[in-house]
Amino acid sequence: NARFLAQICWCLLKWWSMACRLCTISVARPLTALEKQATEPCPRKSYKSTNPCSRPNWIAWSPRRSPRSVGRMLDAEADEIAGAARYERSDGRKAYRAGHYERDLTVKAGKMAVRVPKLKGALFESAVIERYRRREESVEEALIDMYLAGVSTRRVDDISQALWGERMPSQTLSDQLKKVYAGIDQWRERPLSQPYPYVFMDGVWHKRSWGGAVENVSILVAIGIGSDGHREVIGVAEGMKEDSTSWNSFVSSLISRGLTGVRLVTGDRCAGLVNTVSGLLPQARYQRCMVHFMRNVLAKVSPRHTRWAADALKAIFASETRQAALEKAESIATQMDARKLKEAAKCLREGIGETTTYLLDDYPVEHRRRIRTNNMIERLNREIRRRTRVVGAFPDGRSAFMLITARIRYVTGNQWSTRRYLDMSRLHDTIQEAN
Repeated sequence: NARFLAQICWCLLKWWSMACRLCTISVARPLTALEKQATEPCPRKSYKSTNPCSRPNWIAWSPRRSPRSVGRMLDAEADEIAGAARYERSDGRKAYRAGHYERDLTVKAGKMAVRVPKLKGALFESAVIERYRRREESVEEALIDMYLAGVSTRRVDDISQALWGERMPSQTLSDQLKKVYAGIDQWRERPLSQPYPYVFMDGVWHKRSWGGAVENVSILVAIGIGSDGHREVIGVAEGMKEDSTSWNSFVSSLISRGLTGVRLVTGDRCAGLVNTVSGLLPQARYQRCMVHFMRNVLAKVSPRHTRWAADALKAIFASETRQAALEKAESIATQMDARKLKEAAKCLREGIGETTTYLLDDYPVEHRRRIRTNNMIERLNREIRRRTRVVGAFPDGRSAFMLITARIRYVTGNQWSTRRYLDMSRLHDTIQEAN
């Protein structure tokens, strides 16, 4: 679960911090006498001498080299702003040097003391270190990645203090997340540049504050398989409920962004989604999730018949043609009536038609196993719930929606989207044969 993974992450980061301290990676600690000797020029080696230095090779030169390098870059910027070098007499001088002041900068290896030059007559602004910046960008990105991966804000603060000796308050983390959310809005509203023959839609529920009370609100998610065979999250939107109004607005936004070429939409048994697909996507068929359909039928079966009913339903979906599946379903429904399972038989007869859409000749045999269920998007919803469970109830809709969208982009930013999911050339061959 999330708490167990967070504890493992905490232990690994603590171990890494101890290893860094033992390996003298930290730049904030005082240097030993041997290291001070190593940073000074060798008195035995002259410019003309070709003999190697007799100092040991294991002495670390990096603890003092990094601050000095940054300091030289800052001095070069100060000379450029002033129009002259330090102690240089020039008619084109614009400002005068006024010494230095020290400030701490948190980098990957720890805290680093930096000497920043001061100017008289001009404002010193550096491109190396932004004004008022106390952390390196890579440090802030690492903390944001931890938060999106499921670590709570309190745990992020503890990890930051253990690794770099500096706190990361929740308000500071929220301010940094606003920069990430700006890019997420652009990603969510991006145009869709290719056709998506297969689209999977579903909603994930979460708790948020609404009108002074905590209510359940759904986030509508759509995943499309493009003509290149790769999966892609094509839409994320907030809907108060999974009704016709919410689904109609969601699908309309997808169409306005360029959604075309849809041949099959897979989802749960939701009347609003079915009506929306038939109204806005007339060229597409609706496929009810096979797993959810089996659960709905088994929920109406008595415990002593559950094993038999489960095997019978599996036999239906093992059929090679749709006509054979419908005949098998009618036979099993008759047996359910004989066993006095009238509600289960009624549910089976009502939903078997839209659950066996994938068996039509329009869809390749190689695609059937993956387009008949909504497991792909359910797996993504499980990752969303694992992250939102740490928060509990959100204070407003904006924070909940942005965190869920950021979590979706974080999960799908690896091999999930770069690896080919289906061979779409099979679908093109099937379309040509049908034509």
